[in-house]
Amino acid sequence: MQKGKEICEITYIDRKKVSAVKKRMKPETTMQRLAETFKVLGDPTRTKMIFALSLEELCVCDIANLLGATKSAVSHQLRILRNMKLVKYRKEGKMAFYSLDDDHIKNLFDEGLRHVKGE
Repeated sequence: MQKGKEICEITYIDRKKVSAVKKRMKPETTMQRLAETFKVLGDPTRTKMIFALSLEELCVCDIANLLGATKSAVSHQLRILRNMKLVKYRKEGKMAFYSLDDDHIKNLFDEGLRHVKGE
């Protein structure tokens, strides 16, 4: 491919297409929240946590052992994931068990894995 050939050689705007796409991008807060979700998932530690939780419900101690991290560090990362509504927890006595918040998160993660594996 010749340098510069990957862009249009003339300026032409298909106003109908642009208008239709612009309407689908509303509201702006939705796009912002989606970008923030991908940003949070961009951290390798949190990605490993999401992967582990896509396979099993785990407590903080399990995740810390799995990642070779402290419970404090894991709790901090889980708080970030919880605030983004990517994971949830349930209490059982003195234990807190984490899982993915819903199937959308698992599907998003699974699709990302298939993409990077070239499947």
